[in-house]
Amino acid sequence: MKQPFVSKDQLAAIVRRYPTPFHLYDEAGIRKNVEAVLDAFSWNPGFKEYFAVKANPNPSLIAILREYGCGCDCSSLTELMIARALDITGHNIMFSSNDTPAEDFRLARELGAIINFDDISHIPFFEQVAGPIPETVSCRFNPGGLFKLANGIMDNPGDSKYGMTEEQLFEAFRMLSERGAKHFGIHAFLASNTVTDDYYPALARILFELAVRLTRETGAHIAFVNLSGGVGIPYRPEERANNIGAIGDGVRRAFEEILVPAGMDDVALACEMGRFMLGPYGCLVTRVIHEKQIYKDYLGVDANACDLIRPAMYGAYHHITVMGSEEGPDKSQMPATHTYDVTGNLCENNDKFAVDRMLPETAVGDLLVIHDTGAHGYSMGYNYNGRLRSAEVLLRMDGSTELIRRAETPRDYFATLEVTAEGRSVIAQASAPSSPATTPCSVTNHE
Repeated sequence: MKQPFVSKDQLAAIVRRYPTPFHLYDEAGIRKNVEAVLDAFSWNPGFKEYFAVKANPNPSLIAILREYGCGCDCSSLTELMIARALDITGHNIMFSSNDTPAEDFRLARELGAIINFDDISHIPFFEQVAGPIPETVSCRFNPGGLFKLANGIMDNPGDSKYGMTEEQLFEAFRMLSERGAKHFGIHAFLASNTVTDDYYPALARILFELAVRLTRETGAHIAFVNLSGGVGIPYRPEERANNIGAIGDGVRRAFEEILVPAGMDDVALACEMGRFMLGPYGCLVTRVIHEKQIYKDYLGVDANACDLIRPAMYGAYHHITVMGSEEGPDKSQMPATHTYDVTGNLCENNDKFAVDRMLPETAVGDLLVIHDTGAHGYSMGYNYNGRLRSAEVLLRMDGSTELIRRAETPRDYFATLEVTAEGRSVIAQASAPSSPATTPCSVTNHE
């Protein structure tokens, strides 16, 4: 059974300060996890975790990871701007993008980021828009076909838009060498959200063997191998969590068997984990505001797919704990006796956090914790139906809370309108004082 990282009493106090819905993050869990990751790969002196900013772009959370020496894996102009604002620059940024606009390449070059080329055609494009090729570069590899482990097919790289073929990769190394590159990295992402300790070691063997061939055939100095992301988390309570210590040990064995005999024991390792770094350490807190009984029983909550799109987009499972009302019993301790669909208020029938989910008997006013939203939760939010995105709150080590992103207001939603007469009218009305019943969370300063 999944347990929330926040108690019912803690949550009752938090919701009195911050109106639901909001994403809540666990600082203690984040710190413990990053320490485990660094320990698992401590055998490699050059190891670096480049946190995948796409998973959660909140600067307050990235700043925690920065304390441990983590860099940023950026894929867009604004993600690069977040890194720059946090004084994360140079080779502390891995710029892994695709279909890359010119302005993105220019800023990455300005910040001194390691450019991870997704396609061979991007090499002359980069020169055209951003200037000379840097001395340290990386290339993204796609082996095609199916990626399989002993426990079955993991993913289908052949259908992926990312990376180069092996033939293109060798040609790209030659092109980059001719253009002044001296130190190279290779990168691959072959499967998403793997819940097995075998994925990284298997990927490492593929990339280590490729690195040896590249060195022998092109003379390139392979400075690092980037295993990217793909290490998953157990969204379902019956799933076994990955053992990052065992994963690191499996990669070490591959390193010692392949790279060390080839005289390449100076190769540094890199990862770009997002989901594994933050996923379990965030949750979406929402309140039941309606019950509906027709052909099924529905619990209508004050969050919707704009706050967490994964169930609607992928049919993804997110566990739900019923905490009970602030005054009522802790329903997380009660047996699951009722079947519900848990729904949001969008005008789309897939706006459901759960379908036919067994939960304790739940009533209007009860608080729900939707687990594992720390990665690809808030970051995938949007504004369909004019719904406004929720706040983000950090639960500190000492039990205090800090508002790290306020909830959107109607003024935020209308702020990008062109200033026509109609636009001015809408913005003026959005800026007018609201009644207390409709005023969103107005706290703007950290506690």
